[in-house]
Amino acid sequence: MDRIETLEERLSHLTRAVEDLSDVVTRQAAEIDRLTRLTQLLAEREAEREVAGDAPAANQRPPHW
Repeated sequence: MDRIETLEERLSHLTRAVEDLSDVVTRQAAEIDRLTRLTQLLAEREAEREVAGDAPAANQRPPHW
């Protein structure tokens, strides 16, 4: 009987661990989706700036040149 109780206890702990890991993966997937959308938005903005001819300050010569 002790063996069955030990196995049930281990199964319970493993089940809890799997549920916790599933929650972590779900949160990470949501964060990856959010960051992917943000990256796409920033890439689109930069493409629009390049088309409009508005170069970032880092790509422009300083006024004293």
